[in-house]
Amino acid sequence: MSDWVGGLGPRARLATLAVVLLAAVAGAGSYVWRVRQDQTTAQAAAGAPTHGDLATVRSVPHLVFRNTALGADYGRVAVVPLAAPTGPRAVTRASCERVYATRDEAICLAADRGLVTTYRAQLLDADWAPRRDLPLVGTPSRARLSRDGSLVATTTFVFGDSYANPGHFSTRTVVSRVEGEVLGDLERFELDVDGKVVTAADRNLWGVTFADDDRFYATAASGGKTWLVEGSLAARRVTALREDAECPSLSPDRTRIAFKKHGDLPPGRWRLATYNLATGAETLLAETRSVDDQVEWLDSDHLIYGLPRSAEGTATSDIWQVPADGSGSAQLLVRNAWSPAVVR
Repeated sequence: MSDWVGGLGPRARLATLAVVLLAAVAGAGSYVWRVRQDQTTAQAAAGAPTHGDLATVRSVPHLVFRNTALGADYGRVAVVPLAAPTGPRAVTRASCERVYATRDEAICLAADRGLVTTYRAQLLDADWAPRRDLPLVGTPSRARLSRDGSLVATTTFVFGDSYANPGHFSTRTVVSRVEGEVLGDLERFELDVDGKVVTAADRNLWGVTFADDDRFYATAASGGKTWLVEGSLAARRVTALREDAECPSLSPDRTRIAFKKHGDLPPGRWRLATYNLATGAETLLAETRSVDDQVEWLDSDHLIYGLPRSAEGTATSDIWQVPADGSGSAQLLVRNAWSPAVVR
């Protein structure tokens, strides 16, 4: 083509080159468009969210969770109907590291990332707008609201960032009324284990689940051991019920506690189980993978929890379900999701 162009006059050569450049730009644009289309198709195939109507979804029993589908909505809170958990999800305005919700409000543990990452805890209203800031010191770990929405608990790591090695981290768990009154820092409550008060400096408490406006269950740790404890806000005391139990979750009928136990597993690994409060019986669940989450009761017969997608690192995760009686097997419930809360 160079010989042919060389035979043209200056203006003709400029015009010809302009046409060639325009064709190249058009081709490149077409290529970029096709790449983007391919990426969009790939994301859809991977379970990226299709936006549903938020008001419609919230009008029926629904599941609230942190969206972990890669894209513009990564980290934002999303909701799906309980009757159609794999259907279109509605994405809210809130971005959270950990979220928990009732019908009227939600607790959001969020990160402001920059040269120095800071964290905040906010109570959100029914429209997912900030309603009140809550006390928060450290890195977000756990959050829970009471069933009636009157109490909120947050757990953060003051130092350390994993529950894998008791004694090598420090937590702070604060219980407040949603109106703002702080009811207590659980690390300051009296810890009773087998009739003896534990005063060791390495005491930690985390993972609250509320029974009513006074009683709650949580995890206590000291001396390399963990316990399921029952606490009273009024008495400012927690009492150990059993050893080797972390991140409890009280069943809807208030008869069982779901939790994770370490047993004889390697450090940083846990097995899901339930504990009958009346009989003390333990039931190991069919999920054999390690679950580092405070599970949620989908209903009286099933538990749900988040699991990182191991082949893809921790940026992407899914919500799984498993029968609470030890039968069956774990089943995928919602792809690209984390930190579930059931709202009825």
